[in-house]
Amino acid sequence: MSHSTPLIATIVAGLVLAFVFATIANRLRLPPIVGYLFAGIVAGPFTPGIVADSDLASQLAEIGVILLMFGVGLHFSLRDLLSVRAIAIPGALVQIAVATALGWALARWAGWDNTAGIVFGLALSVASTVVLLRAMTERHLLETERGRIAVGWLIVEDLAMVLALVLLPALPMLSQVEIAEGMAQAASDLGGVLSAIAITIGKVAVFVALMLVVGRRLVPMLLHYVAYSGSRELFRLAVLAIALGFAYGAAMLFDVSFALGAFFAGMILAESELSQQAAQESLPLRDAFAVLFFVSVGMLFDPMIVVRETWFVLATLGIIVLGKSAAAYVIVRLFRHPHSTALTISASLAQIGEFSFILAALGVELGLLPPEGRDLILAGAILSIVLNPLFFVAAERLVAGTEEGKAEHPVQVDEVAVEPAPPPIELAAHAILVGYGRVGSIAAAELKQLGVPVLIIEDNDELGALARTRGFAVLTENAVRRSVLTTANLTEAKWLLIAIPNAFEAGRVVQQARTINPFLAIVARAHSDAEVAHLKSLGASHVIMGEREIALGMVGYIDATRMAAGTSD
Repeated sequence: MSHSTPLIATIVAGLVLAFVFATIANRLRLPPIVGYLFAGIVAGPFTPGIVADSDLASQLAEIGVILLMFGVGLHFSLRDLLSVRAIAIPGALVQIAVATALGWALARWAGWDNTAGIVFGLALSVASTVVLLRAMTERHLLETERGRIAVGWLIVEDLAMVLALVLLPALPMLSQVEIAEGMAQAASDLGGVLSAIAITIGKVAVFVALMLVVGRRLVPMLLHYVAYSGSRELFRLAVLAIALGFAYGAAMLFDVSFALGAFFAGMILAESELSQQAAQESLPLRDAFAVLFFVSVGMLFDPMIVVRETWFVLATLGIIVLGKSAAAYVIVRLFRHPHSTALTISASLAQIGEFSFILAALGVELGLLPPEGRDLILAGAILSIVLNPLFFVAAERLVAGTEEGKAEHPVQVDEVAVEPAPPPIELAAHAILVGYGRVGSIAAAELKQLGVPVLIIEDNDELGALARTRGFAVLTENAVRRSVLTTANLTEAKWLLIAIPNAFEAGRVVQQARTINPFLAIVARAHSDAEVAHLKSLGASHVIMGEREIALGMVGYIDATRMAAGTSD
């Protein structure tokens, strides 16, 4: 019995192939995005074997774009941008202009028109948030001055690309303006185009105003109402409904792109105190559809362009890894920042990613960019992402021998601290607490009351900063890494409390800690009997299951009141 299930086949093929190639990429110490793109190439029509439905894949990719942009908005931090605005804003804008000009020049050399050149150049000018954040996290650079500038720079790039997505549909009208028989006709055509652009910008302005005025009140109110219902499933559904609903409504009512609607939904939601929980609840679905987005992008790529247009591919790659990087280095140095900062920013920007794909896809859809341009962008993206770790290694080696490199080494604990704190390495007979969320913050406060010295390991920057303001020593790192546990002086610690809710990650921490200190008392949390057994099998001394403790607390209260009543009798 045969079944015609193209949607299921496309999703299954995309996710299975993405898993296989991402695993290979991970073994080669490459970003998973490389594996996702290769999975799409394998499933695409330009290679033999599996051929997924490209039309369905493009629709799934639209959902991926919505959720990707929602995530960008959800993590948009105006505070972080303002802290480095003096360098990030002018630097990013000048670098975008330089890269766009280089891309335009290459496009004109290829015989494309000016509009195609602008779209091509813009796609080459913006780096991947996913790739940059992963590289920064792996090298412990996010909390350094270099890391803050790089992230702020990328925020400006993202905002510029959001504006480009708004204006891109108006470019076809602009490209049709030709100087006809007289200046009057040309002026009339130009006036009509400018009028159409003004209408487009007006619709966007109305949408933005409604989001800022109505959405800022409606969205937090809705989320708080759902949160107080106590249903985690309903809260997760509310977050997804906001992301997808606002994106679709923006497109239908205001002719605004899905991407822009989703970005503003995330940005409004980021102002709510429930934003962190919203980000956690939507993360699995965002990750899944982001994977399908990258797979669908890979399906559009014709790998034979590397053979047919070798020199154009190399020129495109040169603009990404040399042109952009050189421009960024010069700009940073002109602002009198150190050599190490300039090299880090240059390495960070020597790649392109998700926004480039979105721009390329929209450009081809609107007829602004030839399919060859999209293939060149995809080739440049894949090659630059593969090469990016090498640029970071080269930058680190160039900095390592200098005095400023020694002064700003990424693994120094004091570089992570926002305020002076006791060096964790000097603590002994202390408790190490992994996670400063709802459970961890309560545990830390109680330990402080008992006079127990506490070192907190928290990979969330905001939670880590909050813990420091409350007087705790903090490592803003991921406790899964053995080097982090060593820095925390685990051999001299008495207790390790693992307050993170993810049992898989907690198990890895337990396993690492037990090998470093076999006599350490390790306490972890779990949500099920299976998680309890898993953590104990890896070496946890004691595992607390929240539901069981709540039940015992309820029964304990009844028992205590009965005993009190019996005593009074």
